[in-house]
Amino acid sequence: MNIYVLMKRTFDTEEKITISGGQINEDGAEFIINPYDEYAIEEAIQVRDENGGEVVVVSVGGEETEKQLRTALAMGADKAVLINTEDDLDYGDQFTTARILFEYLKNKDADLIIAGNVAIDGGSGQVGPRVAELLNIPYVTTITKLDIAGSNVTAVRDVEGDSEVIETSLPLLVTAQQGLNEPRYPSLPGIMKAKKKPLEELELDDLDLEEDDVEAKTKTIEIYLPPKKEAGKILEGDLADQVKELVQLLHTEAKVV
Repeated sequence: MNIYVLMKRTFDTEEKITISGGQINEDGAEFIINPYDEYAIEEAIQVRDENGGEVVVVSVGGEETEKQLRTALAMGADKAVLINTEDDLDYGDQFTTARILFEYLKNKDADLIIAGNVAIDGGSGQVGPRVAELLNIPYVTTITKLDIAGSNVTAVRDVEGDSEVIETSLPLLVTAQQGLNEPRYPSLPGIMKAKKKPLEELELDDLDLEEDDVEAKTKTIEIYLPPKKEAGKILEGDLADQVKELVQLLHTEAKVV
């Protein structure tokens, strides 16, 4: 089975984001595999172990993304591919990424493609479905369970507090939701093996793409941090006095009553 994972490099979830010159300041920041993509990698490895085949992790980004791809290899993926756009693109959006991934995947005879549900930086959840549409294959988003029997697939997807069972067939693209599995940590032997596993690096020219072919369809006007929240107010005294003060505050300060 040919299994491909779409992976993105994102800020560490513990990282404090700062803005400099209208852009996110990356100096000294720590980067990780997008957490939802970790579920995708883990699921791909489990599917391979049960059904045979190969897991290839693909990422679009700069040279620094190699570190996260090596981590994916250390987790158990077989191969990694970096489509390096550092020298070709100043700005890209979900359309850009999806078009690049499509050009790479269109002749790969992928049986199963797994992506994270969303990236924690942009949060659009568009890339996976866009790739599936371009490849003209079915897709199921936010899955929490995946069963494959031959070419038949049953997926359980999260639908805002409930679940939905979808029956479909391969080839298929799915996006991984939290709860699908418990991603493994790279072991020391896995880290050592990852150094010898193939990591291919491509550029737009290798995919017969020009910059105009993947020009972003959106434009970022401004990046800013949310305003700081004011400290809350603790009401004291008897309950009747607290209620009276609360009503007064809602009227004079919040201006909602």
